[in-house]
Amino acid sequence: MSFELFLARRYLTARRKQAFISVITSVSILGVTIGVMALVIALALITGFQEDVQGKILGATSHLMVSDLSGQGLKDYQALANEIRKIPEVESVTPVIYNTVLIMGPARNSGALLKGLNFEEETKVSGWLNRLMTGQLPGAGSEEEIILGKDLAAALGVGPGDRVSVLIPSGRLTPVGVLPRTRTFRVSGLFDSGLYEFDSSTALISLDLAQKLYNLPERVSYLQVRIKDIFQAERVAEKIYRLTSSGIYVTTWMELNRSLFSALKLEKTLLFLTITLIVVVAALNIIASLVLMVMEKTRDIGVLMAMGATSASIRKIFFLQGAIIGVVGTGLGLVLGLVWCWLANAFKLIRVPVDIYQISYVPFHPKPLDLALIVLVTLAITFFSTIFPSRRAARIDPVQALKYE
Repeated sequence: MSFELFLARRYLTARRKQAFISVITSVSILGVTIGVMALVIALALITGFQEDVQGKILGATSHLMVSDLSGQGLKDYQALANEIRKIPEVESVTPVIYNTVLIMGPARNSGALLKGLNFEEETKVSGWLNRLMTGQLPGAGSEEEIILGKDLAAALGVGPGDRVSVLIPSGRLTPVGVLPRTRTFRVSGLFDSGLYEFDSSTALISLDLAQKLYNLPERVSYLQVRIKDIFQAERVAEKIYRLTSSGIYVTTWMELNRSLFSALKLEKTLLFLTITLIVVVAALNIIASLVLMVMEKTRDIGVLMAMGATSASIRKIFFLQGAIIGVVGTGLGLVLGLVWCWLANAFKLIRVPVDIYQISYVPFHPKPLDLALIVLVTLAITFFSTIFPSRRAARIDPVQALKYE
């Protein structure tokens, strides 16, 4: 151990005549600890919220939507789907038909999005379809079956085995005009995707049945494409454009949710900058405590310089004092912040309205990159705060320091 580090530790831990300096030092460590802890919790909260919402949105919807600009549906969609599957980044391609309908239950009615899916293909990529809340997927029997989101089923007051009537806008032509058609379905099961907006407004039937209902025997509304890396969506979209004609339009998940994720990213940046001010305040306390310590140790500094200590050694002593305060405070804040995140996740401490935030509780996901950034910024601020006191200590004249001793 160098004598500079030995003296730095001794000055920090020894009992002083001026107890006020010890109090300021303790407050400095506490300030750094609270600042780092707040940064860890805040960034973990925003990251957890963003990743959880993003995962649920992408779990219930597609990464890319390939649709037809004419609005009449995709023709020869199977050939197009086979071409898209050849792209290396693509994980799956499944056809979808959808339309807005009115679902009528025994006591209440509700508007919904009725989607037709190929359940055999969809269950391979959508985990929530493999773990229905209750019941089973629509079968191939003679009775027409439907599965509902759990919140939609609650609004209608129905469950598995009950029957609902679906009012389809695209009806039949009569002497008095176009009348909507009504079909009765048996509810075969309820699903829970984890996304309230989806579970409260979506009903699912088989693709073949949807094609019959909407009079689209050889067409689908769009192809939903899932890819291995969701952040390669724009690159995959360009490849799909090169495969197809000019009548095709590709929409990525980033375009559909741009405002939400842009707001979350901005909020994360603003939170980081705002809470960093706590560390800056703690750094001012470090400056104050070191300046007072230099004043208290003026005689000691004179003795050390008279014995041959250089100005660089004196600067290093007081730099190390500030560095120890920063490292101890950062370490404690990091540990306490991670412990809080673990407790909050384990016991779901912060619960929120699911119909507003799409999640039932706030998850905390601390990421290594965020933690490294917090440590780097905090140590940089605390180290920078030692420059003025250490330079002031190094400029002390040993003759003046020992003149009256």
